[in-house]
Amino acid sequence: MSGATHDRAALDDRRGFAAFGDGRGFIVVVVLWMLAALAALALIYLTYVTNTAVTVAVNADRLQADALMNAGLELTAYRLTAQNEATRPTSGTFNARVGAGRVSVTFRSEAARIDLNMAPKPILAGLMMALGVSETDAPTYADRIMAWRSSTEAGQDNPEDSYYRTLGAPYLPRHAPFPHSDELWLVRGIPPAVIERVLPYVTVFSNMRTVNVLDAAPQVVAALPGMTPETLQRLLRDRADPNVDPRSLVGLAGSASATTEGAKTYRLTIAAESPAHRASAAEIVILLLDSGDEPYRVLSWHNAFDGSAGKPL
Repeated sequence: MSGATHDRAALDDRRGFAAFGDGRGFIVVVVLWMLAALAALALIYLTYVTNTAVTVAVNADRLQADALMNAGLELTAYRLTAQNEATRPTSGTFNARVGAGRVSVTFRSEAARIDLNMAPKPILAGLMMALGVSETDAPTYADRIMAWRSSTEAGQDNPEDSYYRTLGAPYLPRHAPFPHSDELWLVRGIPPAVIERVLPYVTVFSNMRTVNVLDAAPQVVAALPGMTPETLQRLLRDRADPNVDPRSLVGLAGSASATTEGAKTYRLTIAAESPAHRASAAEIVILLLDSGDEPYRVLSWHNAFDGSAGKPL
């Protein structure tokens, strides 16, 4: 083979090797892109699985919490309806294990609170004074509540309506019963700080003009007309005695607004701990029914779900 021929063959070999190298490089790039795509898909799938697992776990916790709340509600309703109205307790507390979870229930008749729709002005003013409002302002604030719930004749100019227009309020008083205690926030002329203090002691569910002095908070008992600090302290001391005659407490209160009777509505505070040690709570108001297929009706339900349990119930 001549030298020229040998050089030409060597050049052809180099060109072929270069072409082969270019093809191999292209294949490597394609493979790398495929691996990158697979890695991205794997990451997406992993994220999906992780998020799904978290969602399922959260939903499972909520389902367990709801089941425990309903169990606490049913147990309370059973305890109350199993007794006739004359011997039915107006308050109480109990703990129960439900499956692998636990519930703690406190129940109290709504008669322990002051009904915004039924209470006379002296009790409303008395509650505010018991909460630190001055003797001058308390009756005025009570008037605002009375005016909000009082009916008015159609087409008649109502002074309370004029008061709201003067303040530039975008609404007028309801002139009907409060549907919920939180509507108290809409009543003009009462400082928000006072409303915030009043709300824990009022209700719209008792439908009673009287207050149960056995279960009421000291601030509510202090609101009774004619109640003095000395009488209040004695009443609170006597009612803590399990041997005391409840009727004597009514006599001691010395007010027609005092009673030891309960309402047919009860406020339940239920705390639950799920098998996964997740804590939840609910405040529920129920009405006990004397007849019909259902023993009770839920009037209000407020849930709280805060995650991990602080301490065992």
